[in-house]
Amino acid sequence: MKVNKDFKVGLTQYSCSEDKVSNLKKAREFIEIAVEEGAKVVCLPELFNSMYFCQSENIKYFDLAETIPGHSTNFLSKIAKKLKVVLIVPLFEKRNLGLYHNSLAVINTKGEIIDIYRKMHIPDDPAYYEKFYFTPGDLGYKVFDTEFGKIGTLICWDQWYPEAARLTALKGASVIFYPTAIGWHPYEKEEHGKAQFESWQTIQRSHAIANGIYIASVNRVGLEKQSPDSAGIEFWGRSFVCDPQGVILAEASHDKEEVIVAEVDLERIEYIRRNWPFLRDRRIDSYQNITKRFDD
Repeated sequence: MKVNKDFKVGLTQYSCSEDKVSNLKKAREFIEIAVEEGAKVVCLPELFNSMYFCQSENIKYFDLAETIPGHSTNFLSKIAKKLKVVLIVPLFEKRNLGLYHNSLAVINTKGEIIDIYRKMHIPDDPAYYEKFYFTPGDLGYKVFDTEFGKIGTLICWDQWYPEAARLTALKGASVIFYPTAIGWHPYEKEEHGKAQFESWQTIQRSHAIANGIYIASVNRVGLEKQSPDSAGIEFWGRSFVCDPQGVILAEASHDKEEVIVAEVDLERIEYIRRNWPFLRDRRIDSYQNITKRFDD
């Protein structure tokens, strides 16, 4: 497939509700804005078509899952074809009876699902009880050959693992997208909020630098409560794109719904990798113990 030297990516940052129809409508509106601003590849937030239901363990939320292909991907496939855009669509996948994943589908400009990625690292933290809902991914790390270039995808908790970014980069990705749902517990924001956010951004910028690639991380915004007496999660937004040197090219606010667009330039990747040849100097003969849980 012919690859362009550069293309623009769009990240859609917004709040999500319990109403799937409303969420799909909002996704369409934000995709249209991104395309108007020149984006050729557009990414939605993690689990874009529902509230972040993993704040509690409740069997009723399995009803939110859908198949791939299914209602949401069928709806967005039509939009991708109409707008001639590649879409990254993260959703709660029902793979089979009683088997569920936190997944995403990549849809090309013809409205076809190229393939899917299933989240590999599944967290289990207060208000992030994802192990109750999601089976770990079993498709490995993926790169999708799109009309505009090779793109990699990881999902949220995958962000913290340099191994995941490295393996995705080694497959030839020019940019890794991280659809995300991350925020503050309101009761700890004042004491820990700044450090938590900066850690999140720093680790992803480090993936860009270590691998000589672009990183595009899209988050949701807003305070989501599953009940009036719960603290909820305040999603911190700040979706961003950074270049292979970790320089932030575009960044959203902490609390506003918005679209950001930035350019991925293959010549920039080449230039940075020539000057910082980290892939050249890797000692692949010395990394055998990386597959151990801990090197006792």
